Amino acid sequence: MPASVTTCSSPATPSTPPTPETLAYSLTLPAALQTPAIARTATRTILRAHGLEDVTDAAVQVVSELASCACRFTPTTEVYVSLRYREAALRVILYDGHPRHSNARLAAACDTRRRAALRVLAAVVRSCGGDWGFGDAREPSGGTRMWTVLPREGARSYLRGGGAFER
Repeated sequence: MPASVTTCSSPATPSTPPTPETLAYSLTLPAALQTPAIARTATRTILRAHGLEDVTDAAVQVVSELASCACRFTPTTEVYVSLRYREAALRVILYDGHPRHSNARLAAACDTRRRAALRVLAAVVRSCGGDWGFGDAREPSGGTRMWTVLPREGARSYLRGGGAFER
């Protein structure tokens, strides 16, 4: 009886090289001291692969600030980072396990602490003409969702301007 060989079929179309429009990554990282450095390195690599070198300086600073804040606030062992490029803007979302407080005074105090921890992020995003914020995570496990939107043109000018604190 002849031997039967099964092979995996190859895709019908060849894969296309990464472009800005195909940038869509999600990373689950440990909530640890080295996580901001890992997130920075991954962001640089991802942006370079997708031809977005011109937004790297602003994006890496934003990812680092969000990761640092998340690791400081979360009571869980992991944080989640999402990088997407849509409508000529890089969107960075970071989830941490810190639950939003139901007591209004406690929630306001916690939000003040988080906002203070994100002062550099606010300056970078403002310099790029972007937007940022935080609030309840829409995930079943709860926690906090922090997000930024960096318009590509604004992030380019961040590079040319020498950073957020040069303006």
